[in-house]
Amino acid sequence: MITIKNTFAQDKMATAGQLLAELFELLREWIEPGMTTLSIDAYIEKYQIAHKLRSTMKGYLSYKHVSCISVNDEVVHGVPREGVKITQGDLVKIDVCASYEGYCADMERGFYLGTPQPEVAQFIRIAQSSLDKGISCARPGERLSTLSATIQKEVESHGYGVVREFAGHGIGKKMHEDPEILNYGTPDSGPVIKPGMAFAIEPMITMGDYRIYVLNDGWTVKTVDKSLAAHVEDTVIVTEHGPRIITRL
Repeated sequence: MITIKNTFAQDKMATAGQLLAELFELLREWIEPGMTTLSIDAYIEKYQIAHKLRSTMKGYLSYKHVSCISVNDEVVHGVPREGVKITQGDLVKIDVCASYEGYCADMERGFYLGTPQPEVAQFIRIAQSSLDKGISCARPGERLSTLSATIQKEVESHGYGVVREFAGHGIGKKMHEDPEILNYGTPDSGPVIKPGMAFAIEPMITMGDYRIYVLNDGWTVKTVDKSLAAHVEDTVIVTEHGPRIITRL
């Protein structure tokens, strides 16, 4: 069942979202080559504690960290490690979900270390534009699969792959709520979008084949062909006037 969030819930979620957006602005200035992914996770945890955010990742299915940090051909769910140092030319994707006074927001951004080659820069742009176009469909009266199909069309029209096995989701008091939000589909089917619904929309795309596999750690997802992967995510609340993106400043 897709829950409708009242004004109280929306305000709490928006506070969580704005705090995450501020965190990612700090990360943009702070991250540099030579850092370990575990040290980045520690920085995020310190910020969350200071701003009264509770991680909804740490402890989820026994996960031990407050973020997922996926590098290059890692698509999602990369486990922070002391032995993994980020270097010039890496695409570092950081995913954080946290709650404020019991209400969640979920956000992911990619950070490219250095100046990307034109083909990589375009790939990163298309990941973002697919998210933006998907969000634009989060309007009352639209059907959810139209949002999914819009993301797929934007990605595949540029020759990139859409990961099938993972998806966005509803969000609220819990990190994962109904509905599942695929990044591919057929327009004009699925649930009707209504005001008060809240979605974590998150395209996961590849420069090559969309097939993926999971490492032995049980979490980290990589592309089979070792092609570069991109992942972006925002939390959106549907209003009478359209989507309200709560994870952007």
